[in-house]
Amino acid sequence: MIYGGHFDPEGKQKKLDELDKLMKEPSFWDDRRKAESIINEFNTIKSTLDKAKTLKEDIEFHCENLKNSNDISEDIVNFSKEEYQTIGEDLEKLEIEVLLNGEYDKNDAVFEIHSGAGGTEACDWANMLYRMYSKWILKKGYKEEIIDRQPGLEAGIKSITIIVSGTNAYGYLKNEKGIHRLVRISPFDSGARRHTSFASISVTPVVDDKVNIEINPNDLKIDVFHSSGAGGQSVNTTDSAVRITHIPTGIVVTCQNERSQVQNKDKAMQILKSKLFELETEAKKQELKELKGEQKDINFGSQIRSYVMHPYSLVKDHRTNTEETNVNKVLDGEIDEFINSNLRRNAK
Repeated sequence: MIYGGHFDPEGKQKKLDELDKLMKEPSFWDDRRKAESIINEFNTIKSTLDKAKTLKEDIEFHCENLKNSNDISEDIVNFSKEEYQTIGEDLEKLEIEVLLNGEYDKNDAVFEIHSGAGGTEACDWANMLYRMYSKWILKKGYKEEIIDRQPGLEAGIKSITIIVSGTNAYGYLKNEKGIHRLVRISPFDSGARRHTSFASISVTPVVDDKVNIEINPNDLKIDVFHSSGAGGQSVNTTDSAVRITHIPTGIVVTCQNERSQVQNKDKAMQILKSKLFELETEAKKQELKELKGEQKDINFGSQIRSYVMHPYSLVKDHRTNTEETNVNKVLDGEIDEFINSNLRRNAK
């Protein structure tokens, strides 16, 4: 049902009214970043309510027409099927939007890919995953900003950190957190043998200034170094890149994409704050050592999804058993089926 379950139209309308009241305050634009965030949230909620209302009216209209019609000609039957197929697809899209109801689902996301053990093979796999997610980001109409990129020695990337911007970016991408496994005939093996590679994905919501995370300056180790990527005319000749280590937790954040050391430090601190917030949130649900143990081993038995290109073709999500035999289709960014099935699983 559209008007029931997770949807809560009354609650959404109440939230919409609260946001509308905030937007009418004289001081609304004093904080531009906060104002834009409120506007985005208002538009998202309003869009969902409008879609639900339209679908409800369409369903009621077609049901009434079918009840009153005695004409069951082939044209009308076919037309009705097409109409209901469209309504069914729209309902499915609305269902997914409704499931994105976590407190930080609407936020931007800090998205990281790290290659596992295996040298060139693993680095190439990490780069393949980055390509896959970049295509998905483009299809969603989101934006990506590369914060840090560590190239592999021969090919691919050791790691990459990007910020994905767009409504519900974190809500969607949080489902991709974990170990991803690739099985294929290696293009780097002259013997054409089958290899298994691993890469890990970490996803953190970007939190705003209203989230209170206190960071003791004495807990930070800050290193500066030459940037290895593009970022301005003098980026490679000055110590503009910044690496911040949070000593108590061991969290390391590197930023080298901005033009100046100050800008890189500010961006790195923003990401560190987001990571510490996530750590604090997760610690309330389970012991900190258990949380770290979840992501420590990038190897057999810990993967959330397998991409098999040899001896058969199959992508399988081990949490939901969702499968797709066209591996190239998935690697071209068609991953919504896996994300949506996991959203449904978590809602149960």
